Amino acid sequence: MALDKNGIAKRIAKEVKNGYYVNLGIGIPTLVANFVREDIEVEFQSENGVLGMGPFPFEGEEDADIINAGKQTITTMPGASFFDSATSFSMIRGKHVHLTILGAMEVAENGDIANWKIPGKMVKGMGGAMDLVASADNIIVAMMHTNKRGESKILKKCSLPLTGVGCVTKVVTNLAVLEVKDNTFHLLERAPEVSVEEIQNATEGTLVINGDVPEMEI
Repeated sequence: MALDKNGIAKRIAKEVKNGYYVNLGIGIPTLVANFVREDIEVEFQSENGVLGMGPFPFEGEEDADIINAGKQTITTMPGASFFDSATSFSMIRGKHVHLTILGAMEVAENGDIANWKIPGKMVKGMGGAMDLVASADNIIVAMMHTNKRGESKILKKCSLPLTGVGCVTKVVTNLAVLEVKDNTFHLLERAPEVSVEEIQNATEGTLVINGDVPEMEI
C-alpha cells in the first residue's frame, strides 16, 4: 500500500531529533510539523522569517498574517519569533539548521536534486531552495516515487535544471525510504505491503538492496 502525502510526512517526522532546528520546504514537508513526537523539543524554521512554527491551524482559526514560505497559514509555538529574510538566510547559510526537508521533482543517485523548474511551465522561481541545498549537511527529500505518467523520479541523472549538486542524504517516497550513498540509492525500508520488486521497477537509478528490507513503521 503506497503512502499518501501524510504518510510520507509521518515517516519523515521520525528523522527529527530532540533539539533540532528544522527547515520545512513547501509541499509535503510542511506536513511534517503535524507528526513530530510531543515528547521532544523541535524548532521549525521557514525562510520567510519564522522560527517556532507549529502544526497547521484548524479551519476558522487561521491568521492571514502568519504564513510559511509557501504562503500557507500556520500556527506558532510559545516563544516563536519573526524576523527579516536577511536574518533568516544568515541562519541557513551559517549552517545553524540541523535538518532540511524539501520536496523534489527529481533526485539522482549521486545526490543531485531538481526541485524548482520545469522548462516551458510557469514557476515562481527557485526561492530559498538554492541556499538550503548549498548550506545544509542533512537534506531529506519528500516526494512521489514516479510522476503522473508512471515514470521514475528516482534517477541515474536528473533531466531537469538542478537546484543543488550531490547534496541529498535521504529520500522518503510513497514507496520507500532510500539513503543516498556511494553514488547509489540504498533501500532501507519499504511502504507497507509494497514489494521490493515494485520499488525496483519504479526506480531508474542504481538501487542497492542488502538482505530483507523491513516495512516502514507509520
